[in-house]
Amino acid sequence: MTRVIRIGTRGSKLALAQTGTVADALRGTGVEVEIVTVKTPGDLSSAPISQIGVGVFTSALREALLRKEIDVAVHSYKDLPTAPEPGIVLAAVPLREDPRDALIARDGLTLGELPPGSKVGTGAARRMAQLRALGLGLEIVPIRGNIDTRMRKVTDGELDAVVLARAGLARTGQVEAITETLDPIQMLPSAAQGALALECRAADVDVEHLLASTVDDEGTRVAVTAERALLAALEAGCSAPVGALAEIVEDLDAEGAVLERISLRGTAAVEGENGGVDMVRASGVAELGEAEQLGRTLAAELLDLGAGALSGPAQ
Repeated sequence: MTRVIRIGTRGSKLALAQTGTVADALRGTGVEVEIVTVKTPGDLSSAPISQIGVGVFTSALREALLRKEIDVAVHSYKDLPTAPEPGIVLAAVPLREDPRDALIARDGLTLGELPPGSKVGTGAARRMAQLRALGLGLEIVPIRGNIDTRMRKVTDGELDAVVLARAGLARTGQVEAITETLDPIQMLPSAAQGALALECRAADVDVEHLLASTVDDEGTRVAVTAERALLAALEAGCSAPVGALAEIVEDLDAEGAVLERISLRGTAAVEGENGGVDMVRASGVAELGEAEQLGRTLAAELLDLGAGALSGPAQ
């Protein structure tokens, strides 16, 4: 009898779209797949993420995995706590979507074109801190809700703009609504933004091998390893005002031969003058096998620059 692989996911439009790409890839190998929706604490609460805690979108999926109600859990990687979960392994990290943040503003405006006093909505402490640090005189409004709910706040005139992950808009077919894709120089995304994490039970070696051989992308895995190592070393929860972005870049060795290396940029919020917010930054390049150490090294640099005071609790 052929085994059916049960893939667990949240029931949001974005989560189902993300999971659909994984299911299609597995079906392409001849595997039979069933998608199982799981309600999480994050779906049942309208409180800010900083209040209900890290892991609110992942804990229920992990519990369903350990109870053998599902065989694979699909997470937005940036939602995962940095601490490992006993009995569960990260089986695959698929090819990443564009990790940058995106602006959706009234009248097709860009961030620099929004007049001072404009109301800009976001649910992320990281985005709030970086927007304030730009010194554009914007009023930053905390919001929750799915992509459509947030976008509607602009079309209804409640807000002048919202900032969302570009990856989510791409996966739900709504990139045409973007009025500006924000350059990482302006706003570094959260660690692992745009990436998915596929988990399975540690004992389920066949499923782990299937996922690794079908959908794992080595370049994406290396990049997010560096980003999340920085986050973990800062002892920052995923709702903390910390940004990180790693990329695979071409470099030359001592003999002039081309090789690939990992480049990482990190930023963290620190207290500025008169109660304001400033961002400290660090960057570095390392060998692909040194991604985790690169993240820790940059975190140490950020801590030396005063990072940590505004960060969330360790998770």
